[in-house]
Amino acid sequence: MTPPITERFEISLNTSVGQITTAVDVPTGFVPITSIVPLMRRLGEEAQALDVARLAEQGRVPSCQKGCAACCRMLVPLSVPEAFAVHDWVRSRPAEQQGRIVARFAEAKVRLLAKGVWQQLSELCEVSDHTSDEVADEVNHRYYALRMACPFLEEEACTIYDERPAACRELLVTSPADQCDDLIANPVETVPTPMRISTVLGLLWQDLSCSSTRLIPLPLALDWAKSHARDNDQMWRGTQLFDQALDKAWRFLSQSFSDGDKAAGG
Repeated sequence: MTPPITERFEISLNTSVGQITTAVDVPTGFVPITSIVPLMRRLGEEAQALDVARLAEQGRVPSCQKGCAACCRMLVPLSVPEAFAVHDWVRSRPAEQQGRIVARFAEAKVRLLAKGVWQQLSELCEVSDHTSDEVADEVNHRYYALRMACPFLEEEACTIYDERPAACRELLVTSPADQCDDLIANPVETVPTPMRISTVLGLLWQDLSCSSTRLIPLPLALDWAKSHARDNDQMWRGTQLFDQALDKAWRFLSQSFSDGDKAAGG
């Protein structure tokens, strides 16, 4: 297969913890929205690395290690582009692995239906406006109370680690790892997230699709993406997608700076 033609973008973004300066190769042809997901995740990770380095100078380092999967019992929200990316990744797996993953998603659905949580999660997918914090917190607590492992978890290891959602990448703690066994009862110290990539991708999809911003709970991602397959078939010029995504990132960072200034002055 002929590799896609790309254009190199030299990027400089100011965040609350420093400046990101990097270069990425962006496809110039027509591509699906999922093609932009790894590029934006990379920017998010580079922004977070600045904060990790700053905290390390204070003697605070992330306690997250391979095999620590306490956070894999939390409800993970995906932007629409990430939901499509997860669905495409599963379909790209060998048949045996794909079968195991799909079976775990099916088991999760049965359990969530039995506990009355599936319908609440489904409603979050389809809301036409911003979900209130109270509603989101209630659903998160009900889900977390089940201590249900992520469908991508096998023997306490993430099988989708290299392609894991932005929300998973952005959750790092510097408090002792054993405190994560009960995130409701135990206070944990998290590493701040300078740029939430799921929010940036969600805003990008909102503009492209002329729809409302929504987040897809990970257990519903395969079902949701399958039922919206036509949206996933749409194509845009890669450079246009990336340029619009950068604009959303810049707006997100600008709002963060503004909110920080208000808090400092308040």
